[in-house]
Amino acid sequence: MERDLTWRIVDVAYDDARARDLRRQLDDDLGARYDGFHGDEPDERRRARARALATHPDEIVATLIALAAEAGADEAPAGHVILRRLGDEWEIKRLIVAPGFRGLGIARGLMSAALEAARADGAERVILQTGLQQPESMALYASMGFSRIPVYEPYVETMPRSVCFALSL
Repeated sequence: MERDLTWRIVDVAYDDARARDLRRQLDDDLGARYDGFHGDEPDERRRARARALATHPDEIVATLIALAAEAGADEAPAGHVILRRLGDEWEIKRLIVAPGFRGLGIARGLMSAALEAARADGAERVILQTGLQQPESMALYASMGFSRIPVYEPYVETMPRSVCFALSL
């Protein structure tokens, strides 16, 4: 059944409550997907991985959220992505589409908006890190022209099985 739904992408502050809630949903989803993936490991390695995955507000170029609404309803946060500076690179982080809004092109729209923000900031290339437990993400990135690259810092030591991609702009 076709839905009478519209959505738009807005740039918000990193600490926007809707963005924080979507990141919490992503953490919950990734926690479930990767439960047991890293095996029995020391706490220090787990803490090192958390540090590698951390996104610091001073690195953020853009925090984008998708707001969606059924006809006559209020807008709801439907998706999220961050573009950040990682040293000399631009990196896409924290892409999520809330379960009730998947399959509508929102992830592709968020990615396209993040790529435009990177171009506007002077990027010639964008990189990203994902994992084997996220096949939908890997399929999206490949369909958008991203190519696999070796695992890059800060993920090499704590997530050597990461799947990393790059796109030349």
